[in-house]
Amino acid sequence: MTETNKAAQPAAAGATASSNGGGQAEELLKVTNLKMYFPITSGLLFQRKVADVKAVDGISFTVRRGETLGLVGESGCGKSTTARAILQLYRPTAGSVLFEGNELTKLKGGELRRMRRRMQMIFQDPYGSMNPRMTIEAALTEPMVIQGIGHSSRERRDRAAALLEEVGLEAAHLRRYPHEFSGGQRQRICIARALAVEPEFLICDESVSALDVSVQAQVLNLLKRLQEKHHLTYIFISHDLSVVKFMADMIAVMKDGRIVEFGPSDTIYAHPRTEYTRQLIAAVPKDDLEHIRQRQAARLAARAQRLSA
Repeated sequence: MTETNKAAQPAAAGATASSNGGGQAEELLKVTNLKMYFPITSGLLFQRKVADVKAVDGISFTVRRGETLGLVGESGCGKSTTARAILQLYRPTAGSVLFEGNELTKLKGGELRRMRRRMQMIFQDPYGSMNPRMTIEAALTEPMVIQGIGHSSRERRDRAAALLEEVGLEAAHLRRYPHEFSGGQRQRICIARALAVEPEFLICDESVSALDVSVQAQVLNLLKRLQEKHHLTYIFISHDLSVVKFMADMIAVMKDGRIVEFGPSDTIYAHPRTEYTRQLIAAVPKDDLEHIRQRQAARLAARAQRLSA
């Protein structure tokens, strides 16, 4: 992966060789000068544009096959908008998105639908991204029908059952509805749905942020296993740098719609170059015993100071 923003270019150039052991994996995704602006309008009857919200403002990077790019930053920095613009859920204002040499921004209708079979997304809210009136079987087989996978409903049902078992659930769950599952189970179902069309590339958009810590670890380990088994390529989006460090080979740090730092995950975590990245690292909760004791001592000292004032 090589990020081409001027601010991050030096770090990226040295990072690619190290993350690939000196060899270059095949380039799968190339994003160049991607922009996503949302207009601000004024007027009631005759609206006119007065300004733009620059949600994504000229970012560039590449993702190589089999690797994971971590996209990290605070809420509102443009991470999710970037994901939607890559998959053409939002049509970019400007820029290029090449997937195996195919310019996605120029695809429409059936061509784009066929390309989306190879690119899927796992959303942050597993319940909100599922139709509560559809059984799990219907939710898993619907994308297969749309993409023409399976010769019969029986074949698609068998594949749906196999997918559930692959993500740690049971085939008997096919007849249930989303509200009958926990948050972690629903996210596993969403992962199974994303895999139903046999994609090569997945975008995980804050896919564990709404889960308990123990469930987060289970889902992250599941994503790692699936990546190895199916040779998947990920963009993993999160505001938590510790989670991104665990998942990603490379990290891109976003702020105000731009990439401000780019490089190997270990390097960025150990030696951040920007103050913004250092603040993100400092915000990661430290749960080892020594840090817990330090926080407790600090609270007691602050309380004693207030009482003595």
